Amino acid sequence: MTGASPAQAAAVAGLVEKVPLESYVPPAKPSLVGLSRAELSDRLGEIGVPEKQRKMRAQQLWHWMYVRGAENFDAMTNIAKDMRAQLNAHYTVDRPEVVAEQISNDGTRKWLLRLPSGVEGQRAHEVECVYIPETDRGTLCVSSQVGCTLNCSFCHTGTQRLVRNLTPGEIVGQVMVARDRLKDWADRETPLGNRLVTNVVMMGMGEPLYNFDAVRDALHIVSDGEGIGISKRRITLSTSGVVPNIFRTGDEIGVMLAISLHAVRDDLRNELVPLNRKYPIKELLDACRNYPGVSNSRRITFEYVMLKGINDSMDDAKLLVKLLKGIPAKINLIPFNPWPGSKYECSDWDQIEKFSEYIFNAGYSSPVRTPRGRDILAACGQLKSDTEKLSVRERQALRAMAMTD
Repeated sequence: MTGASPAQAAAVAGLVEKVPLESYVPPAKPSLVGLSRAELSDRLGEIGVPEKQRKMRAQQLWHWMYVRGAENFDAMTNIAKDMRAQLNAHYTVDRPEVVAEQISNDGTRKWLLRLPSGVEGQRAHEVECVYIPETDRGTLCVSSQVGCTLNCSFCHTGTQRLVRNLTPGEIVGQVMVARDRLKDWADRETPLGNRLVTNVVMMGMGEPLYNFDAVRDALHIVSDGEGIGISKRRITLSTSGVVPNIFRTGDEIGVMLAISLHAVRDDLRNELVPLNRKYPIKELLDACRNYPGVSNSRRITFEYVMLKGINDSMDDAKLLVKLLKGIPAKINLIPFNPWPGSKYECSDWDQIEKFSEYIFNAGYSSPVRTPRGRDILAACGQLKSDTEKLSVRERQALRAMAMTD
């Protein structure tokens, strides 16, 4: 495998034992965020709420958490005080804690979020979440794992070891944190209507389809019309190509699909996206052709990072069009976002435009993604935050800014 270490190559080929992932350990008072209505009902039963009341009480909790954005039970004024006291004794509605907030020159915001740990003395895990404001939408980039296991050679996030999967509550909690920070809960009036966060993309840290069940359950909550209420057509899940779970994504979640393709030949994609050794391009594209609900109005997005002298020739453009024939598709061309130690360079702008023009003339939409948040390492492929390297004093200063904003 060109450009990969022997250890990486062996891991992808399944020749070495994987390092066991850490397990989520809930705190003494677990959060109710991320539970389904049925699970909320069960939790109410555990603290003695009569069965006849549970459905109604669960719906009240659902409304307060996901419509009103309540941060504690005391705010839930239509629930009796004694029941609020019971809830407070056993549960919370906590979301991840904002450790640091960075704001780019272009308005992009990146939050470093600390996840609660139930093990005394254990270092809390942290993930990143990015909000990208645009004139017609506000997109939130959400993480699904702590770290990543894919080792994509052009991606900074891939240099961070995979620690564990996120829970549904930790995934939903990122959306709730964004609404908290942006004051984006009920009754808000904005130029976009009544919401700043209008779109969600599962394109943050981790491979969503290696944490399928938690991502599915979280996105059901995010898209619920009686709660957070972000339409499934405004939620995009991006995968590097975990083929067995692609059909399940369309069938069980029903959101828009994006594929991190980045190469049109298996030999090159083996280097750029090592998962290709397990699920090569033909298998991946066959899964895309069979994606439930795919149509001209529900196209699959193919993400293609532009790497100078690597994958940006006109021959590559021609083969890309040939490979995608028959798939309702849009091709997002992503100028490579540099990060410390990377061996790649971004393609020249003239070459990106020629590449885009050829694809467009072949009948495919081929927008060039405008890099956002590069100055705070919040752009595509950069989510291994340099906040990891900050001194204690610098981290405390950033946290203080976040808390007082």
